[in-house]
Amino acid sequence: MDLVKILFGSAPFYPQLRNFQHLLEAIFAVIVNGYPARDLTVIGVTGTDGKTTTVHLIGSILNEAGYRTAVVSTLGGFLNGRNVDTGFHVTTPDAKYLQPLLGRIKNSGITHVVLEVTSHALDQHRVLGCNFKVGVLTNITHEHLDYHKTWERYREAKGKLFRGVEIAVLNHDDKSFDYVKSIARSARIISYGLASHADLYAQNISLTPLGCQFEIKEQKKIIKVASSLVGDYNVLNITAAAGVARSLGISWDKISKSISGFGGISGRMEEIENKKGFRIIVDFAHTPNALEVLLKTLKKSTSGKLILVFGSAGLRDVGKRKLMGGISSQIADFSVLTAEDPRTEEVEKIIDEITRGVRQNAKVWDGQINWREGGHWCVRVPERGEAIAFALQKLAQQGDTVVICGKGHEKSMAYGNREYAWSDQEAVKAALEGKVKRIVRS
Repeated sequence: MDLVKILFGSAPFYPQLRNFQHLLEAIFAVIVNGYPARDLTVIGVTGTDGKTTTVHLIGSILNEAGYRTAVVSTLGGFLNGRNVDTGFHVTTPDAKYLQPLLGRIKNSGITHVVLEVTSHALDQHRVLGCNFKVGVLTNITHEHLDYHKTWERYREAKGKLFRGVEIAVLNHDDKSFDYVKSIARSARIISYGLASHADLYAQNISLTPLGCQFEIKEQKKIIKVASSLVGDYNVLNITAAAGVARSLGISWDKISKSISGFGGISGRMEEIENKKGFRIIVDFAHTPNALEVLLKTLKKSTSGKLILVFGSAGLRDVGKRKLMGGISSQIADFSVLTAEDPRTEEVEKIIDEITRGVRQNAKVWDGQINWREGGHWCVRVPERGEAIAFALQKLAQQGDTVVICGKGHEKSMAYGNREYAWSDQEAVKAALEGKVKRIVRS
């Protein structure tokens, strides 16, 4: 009976020849490790953007409510709020690593697990046997088409999380809402969003550079929420996390207390303090939608110029490069194009593809002309440490915002087939001291 539940219950199972080896490995891992998820309440969060923040918000609320909770995300493993080095370098580990971790979690007395789930993980059966009680959708926008080939197949992969869940917490504002709702037709649906037809919706939103305040309306009840997280997109992440908590019967008092005390996570709208008179933000935004939302949010709170440092990963979705170039040139005042995990691709080639999307009247700064007179300007600085130093030492002035995107929390950079130690945060600190952090490649 357990094997039937593993294969056909709330754990996704898709009899495709593609990734058949992954499927066999996952079945073996679940059986060998004693099917640990059957004794856990597992919450899965998927979507293109906002997954990591939403996962950690949910974990924080569950801890506040007294549940013994584990979180497995892009940032690693967190058991009862304690950071545990999993050794993983992917968001959702392969089943041969994930199932032993779930076994360890169960044996430690933890009852609830919040798992960040990628489209790759769903397509490759990595979360088979996880028996998700709750599935959460943040959004589905352009990403990973190098792997999935079409947006429809990407959406289909995301939707697999919701087959068999008991509760589906869905973003009513996202264009995939109806599609995912149809997949989760046997589940209890809780919708959230910024529109009044959602079950939980945010209203009277006040955004500042220091955070947000708003109300969540649940039927006839109105709950005031305050958070240090910035931007409309974090209003949605917070409301999604609240929807999960309410589905589990957690009180609004505990939810609002946890949200107000949640300080954010590394590399997500992370502000680095300095005495130069301008803001420095490090963010993981690496998709067109995430970049657009982030830049629009920062534009509203920037009195001076908005300076963007970014690139695009090698051997990944090529189609998004042009899109992100267009977004940068439409919203930012200055784009510094640089490396972001080029792998075996040439950085200059990747930058060429980004510039194809830059609006036609954008100008290339030569270091002499006063770029602050207006229009969009861009420059190519392939070495990432030099790009960050250039933005902070040559461009930024009082009142400006410099945002460095694409790496966020990550601690390495991929060149060729090797990973080299790297941190955007350390590169920023070096630049503020008048230095330049570089990767020495062998």
